[in-house]
Amino acid sequence: MPSQITDACFGKPALQQAGFGSENPFSRLSPLGPLTALPQTDDKPGDYLDDATRSFAEKVFASEVKDEGGRHEISPFDVDEICPISHHEMQAHIFQLEALSTPTESRRKKRFFGRKTISLSVPQSEASSTKLSHIDEYISTSPTYQTVPDFQRVQITGDYASGVTVEDFEMVCKGLYRALCIREKYMQKSFQRFPKTASKYLRNIDGEAWVAKESFYPVFTPPMKKGEDPFRTDNLPENLGYHLKMKDGVVYVYPNEEAANDMNFLLALIAQGPVKTYTHRRLKFLSSKFQVHQMLNEMDELKELKNNPHRDFYNCRKVDTHIHAAACMNQKHLLRFIKKSYQIDADRVVYSTKEKNLTLKELFVKLKMHPYDLTVDSLDVHAGRQTFQRFDKFNDKYNPVGASELRDLYLKTDNYINGEYFATIIKEVGADLVDAKYQHAEPRLSIYGRSPDEWSKLSAWFVQNRIYCPNMTWMIQVPRIYDVFRLKNFLPHFGKMLENIFMPVFEATINPQAHPDLSVFLKHITGFDSVDDESKHSGHMFSSKSPKPQEWTMEKNPSYTYYTYYMYANILQFHFPRERAGALTHLMTAFMTADNISHGLNLKKSPVLQYLFFLAQIPIAMSPLSNNSLFLEYAKNPFLDFLQKGLMISLSTDDPMQFHFTKEPLMEEYAIAAQVFKLSTCDMCEVARNSVLQCGISHEEKAKFLGANYLEEGPIGNDIRKTNVAQIRMAYRYETWCYELNLIVEGIKSGE
Repeated sequence: MPSQITDACFGKPALQQAGFGSENPFSRLSPLGPLTALPQTDDKPGDYLDDATRSFAEKVFASEVKDEGGRHEISPFDVDEICPISHHEMQAHIFQLEALSTPTESRRKKRFFGRKTISLSVPQSEASSTKLSHIDEYISTSPTYQTVPDFQRVQITGDYASGVTVEDFEMVCKGLYRALCIREKYMQKSFQRFPKTASKYLRNIDGEAWVAKESFYPVFTPPMKKGEDPFRTDNLPENLGYHLKMKDGVVYVYPNEEAANDMNFLLALIAQGPVKTYTHRRLKFLSSKFQVHQMLNEMDELKELKNNPHRDFYNCRKVDTHIHAAACMNQKHLLRFIKKSYQIDADRVVYSTKEKNLTLKELFVKLKMHPYDLTVDSLDVHAGRQTFQRFDKFNDKYNPVGASELRDLYLKTDNYINGEYFATIIKEVGADLVDAKYQHAEPRLSIYGRSPDEWSKLSAWFVQNRIYCPNMTWMIQVPRIYDVFRLKNFLPHFGKMLENIFMPVFEATINPQAHPDLSVFLKHITGFDSVDDESKHSGHMFSSKSPKPQEWTMEKNPSYTYYTYYMYANILQFHFPRERAGALTHLMTAFMTADNISHGLNLKKSPVLQYLFFLAQIPIAMSPLSNNSLFLEYAKNPFLDFLQKGLMISLSTDDPMQFHFTKEPLMEEYAIAAQVFKLSTCDMCEVARNSVLQCGISHEEKAKFLGANYLEEGPIGNDIRKTNVAQIRMAYRYETWCYELNLIVEGIKSGE
């Protein structure tokens, strides 16, 4: 239920539970000056933001926009343990706090620091044979599972809050708690997944009992039964008879002031020095802990896998979680198809110009080339050194031989031959996936929002060409190019673009029989993806004062946050928002609203967001080969770093036509990552399991590929016979995750 809005950052109950009282958690820490104290209220937690905090968030946003073009790596002085000036400032800050502390506070600190050992419990799985004992001499986070072999665990004894003051530790934990609550709120509203384990810890902080009905999972179309027609229309539901009207850019009006306040809170949180310091240290600890775990248990994990019959990396399921349909084939495949089509259809009319219609032969004559002479080099669709940091040149690679006519003919759905060639190529790629059996893909098709008939044309192309593959699910990508359409006067305002994107979908949902092709097509759609050059920044900060979509008539492109809010608010009705993210402000918005993201390279610039992505286990589809040609050299890719820390990452190809050479681009992606990063079999199988978990295939298929208990977190949810992921690895991941979540609980309760 949406909470009402006032001018505060937290409500009184949350402050009391978290130990804030009436003090603003950022008042003494803001590098831009103290923020005002929070008023006492009796409303729900976390729905308020005072003017000073909002102003601070605006300054943070402005600094991000200013620095976005020049920062490609994390600043070496982002954390105080490296920067000498910040280190001295922190020491002075601690001495000042000690001088101002009362005798009562001093006694509380003494008790807190004197408590050198504390037992951090981990939720027990149903299969656990023993319960955790609360031992006073060391920290225990090691439950015993019946299904997990004995292995060597890493335990840290002593004061786990060392290096930060008590006040800072409490403040950091409260901020992280609030951020996780924001994520949980938006996931529940849109019926998306939020990990049960994290919810249990949040309810522990709230003093409430967790109930199973709080868990939501997206529902996707079940797999086709044997002999069933995936394009049947005789079973479409009746007309619901509703009348639709879009207001303020949203079919259903959603309170944007609440969303703006939540975004401002996150902006303020990720800029706080103590929060950055604490999360940076926790992330370093997670990385080091995994390396020690590998050193101690790598052979035991390998032993588990060797004793696992029938299953190995090659025959465990893996999904290409981020791939664009227009580039889903490799360059040799496209070249072979162009030559084959010329042999068969040389005299067929395939292209229309203003002057006349052209046969395929006449088109190549017009382009002054012959398909027989083409090579992969002359096709020139592969990205290389010349596309590094040049997204404009990369987009030109979608034009074979530099000719937009060939792109329109072979890689478009709406052309003179109704996208027949493109459909055939995709079906051939699907046939290759079926032959491989254990590989799946989630290609993206584009809806631009330029005209309201885009959906009907795309769905007609999909159904008429019968583009179905059991190893494929589909996503809709929405390029953020409103400025291009507005400049050419195709759209009067941004609201019209939103209407063109979403109204046809709502109409087909309400009256499927009036839109049979679109209704069938929507059954195969699992999510929406917001795409564009992620290095671009609009400079507009989304807030409750932002123009309504119908008022956005300027030629300037709205910000990523503006796009995402209105996409989320509309997609909310369909329950499948899944997006990508680039800049830090993009990542912050994605943390709130997106089921998963792609690339995530800029997470390394923000330890706070990176740690939050770990705590919330937000899926990230990474494409190191794509990044190597566009943004970041392969060896510098954070893939291995994210994997070691325990973020939920998968591997994807992005654009095989531009970046890959073989018939199996996903296996090529895994093979290169395994060689460069020296991944073990268990590492690769863990990444493959993550890809199945985060993709949009149905519950029935996931249960078949991962095991009946795959929804359970930890080793109890892993069926090694299907995933080939060692139970030791699953137990390590689960216990480490629970340890970090429990630190937040302890930090908040220590202040009570």
